Amino acid sequence: MSGVLTRRQVLFGLAGVGAVATLGGCSRGGGNGVAVGPSAIAAAEAARASTGQIRDLALRARKVQIDLGGRTVTTWAYGDSVPGSALRATAGDRVRVAFRNDLPEPTSVHWHGLAIRNDMDGVPGVTTPEVKPGGGFTFDFVVPDSGTHWFHPHTGLQLDRGLYAPFIIDDPTDRGGYDAEWIVVLDDWTDGVGRSPEQILTDLKAAGASGSGNGMAGMNMGGSGSGMGGMDGGDVDYPLYLVNGRPTNDPQTLNAKPGQRVRLRIINAGSDTIFTLALSGHDLRVTHTDGYPTTPVTTSALRIGMGERYDAVVTLKDGVFPLVAAPVGKTGLARALVRTSSGTVPAPTYRPSELGAYPLTADALQGAPGSALPKRDPDTVQDLVLGGSMGPYVWTINGRTYENTVPLTIRAGQAGRLRIRNQTMMPHPLHLHGHTFQIGAAGGSGPRKDTVLVPAMGSVAVDMVADNPGQWMVHCHNTYHAAVGMMTRLDYVT
Repeated sequence: MSGVLTRRQVLFGLAGVGAVATLGGCSRGGGNGVAVGPSAIAAAEAARASTGQIRDLALRARKVQIDLGGRTVTTWAYGDSVPGSALRATAGDRVRVAFRNDLPEPTSVHWHGLAIRNDMDGVPGVTTPEVKPGGGFTFDFVVPDSGTHWFHPHTGLQLDRGLYAPFIIDDPTDRGGYDAEWIVVLDDWTDGVGRSPEQILTDLKAAGASGSGNGMAGMNMGGSGSGMGGMDGGDVDYPLYLVNGRPTNDPQTLNAKPGQRVRLRIINAGSDTIFTLALSGHDLRVTHTDGYPTTPVTTSALRIGMGERYDAVVTLKDGVFPLVAAPVGKTGLARALVRTSSGTVPAPTYRPSELGAYPLTADALQGAPGSALPKRDPDTVQDLVLGGSMGPYVWTINGRTYENTVPLTIRAGQAGRLRIRNQTMMPHPLHLHGHTFQIGAAGGSGPRKDTVLVPAMGSVAVDMVADNPGQWMVHCHNTYHAAVGMMTRLDYVT
């Protein structure tokens, strides 16, 4: 791995924040200015609404052995399991997380979906120092937003191991209305059973350089198969797909009683895989996306991009029912079992008929009353053009890889609109740190999110409010696309 860390440091901003400038070619941009400093970040934190409750939590990244359906593999994880144990707090709590790094290389922790103070966001060189092997760091922040969130490294390809876990922020005003709650974490898996993430990236670059990437989507590298992965798939055909760290031949069983209402908190922690999820014999009533409530919509199948989260409520029938996540454009399945009584367990390859239905995506959702941003015309309108190809294996934002990026800029208090255009033949889940945005116009009916799956050759406009000063990453949540440059920043300036 000599030389890999240096490249990774450059890609993920460990060399430091570059000069702030406006984005060329954008209308009504934020304008030139001086980057905001620590005093603005501290003032914003002091102004946050707080419960006064302090929660002291501990987190440890370490090597661990896990069982994957009878195969023992060594990977990296938070604590002793994959996923790591969920952290939990209530909106407005002050959270102090004592983190220790027992991995053989530097790492970081990003609190995905939480609009916390900038210097705790967990992007080395941009917001928070990297944590060296044997070292530690105490994250200290107020959690402002309830909902289903999670955390993972923002260092190199580390997410494509077992370093992820849920972070559930409870809403003190939530009336519930369900009998149980299940967290469902989806993942694509190669560590210990296929090629390493570093070898996969090397192979993707080599295939692109040789022309075999074909300039389009989905050359499967590092899994049990090979060949084109399909226009809607990712780049890697993985050996395994997991639900809550378990493969299809050894699924987790989720037990309940017939007639009970269960809240599912669904997280796609995959590095390169979009999933379509369905529960055999049931419909899902979607109630939240990325932590924010929506007007409930009933669907047979739900499509989830990397980094996205959805909550759904289901009323359970009598029997045994596979909860199946199919990787889009790839072969294989991930599954758990829902058991409410005795019954025959379907074969591991069983695909519920619900997977054949047209899946629900975020564009079909409306925000629940009270979830919209204040209605307001944007002060700044800026473009995010997603580009790149498999051959050569380079992915860009606004025609630039991250080491050459020209950041977007905004001033505190402004309303911003991001016009996202995907000029590639692959969908990309675009994630904005430190904020949520509204799909469509502020004050409209679109849902609030922090990660949006932009379809191939498609576009979406989102509105946001500049209420959290700092320098914030904006990037594709495909780990391999980000690693070769599909990232930029949104920098606050004075």
